Amino acid sequence: MAIEEHTISLLVNNQPGVLSRIAGVFSSRGYNIRSLCVAETTNPEISRITLTSKAESDFTEKIKKQLDKLVDVVSVTDFTGAPSVQREMMLISLRLTEENRKEILRAIDVFGCRVIAMSEDYLIMEITANKDKTAAILRYFEPFGVEEMNRTGAIAVFRQKRDE
Repeated sequence: MAIEEHTISLLVNNQPGVLSRIAGVFSSRGYNIRSLCVAETTNPEISRITLTSKAESDFTEKIKKQLDKLVDVVSVTDFTGAPSVQREMMLISLRLTEENRKEILRAIDVFGCRVIAMSEDYLIMEITANKDKTAAILRYFEPFGVEEMNRTGAIAVFRQKRDE
């Protein structure tokens, strides 16, 4: 079976230990969680967990059955291959020099990044895009000397309401 990246979203009761139990389902089956984003929904009693994992194509059905057995899991949604919008946010900090300042600022504008903080010799930018674009932007800025990088991992919504 082919290995592919899967994006799964779970609605869960906002209770201590839920994330630990979900991570346990993945680790006990030998799956690695590659990215993880958790936040309350508009209902503070419910949180949304969006995660990605690389696995065989039948991964989602296997893992979904296990996750559905957990008491605090309300629903499990698979975004893999579905028409959806997926984004992640990344913060990158760079050292600025007289030689690289103009090129860095021009690239930030071209890529549609936002400068969050800047001093004479330092800059922090924000990028919000799909995973491929954030990776490409990071690759572009690496030769300038990325001091630090932090990214959220994927969040996702369907492009249109699904009939379930």
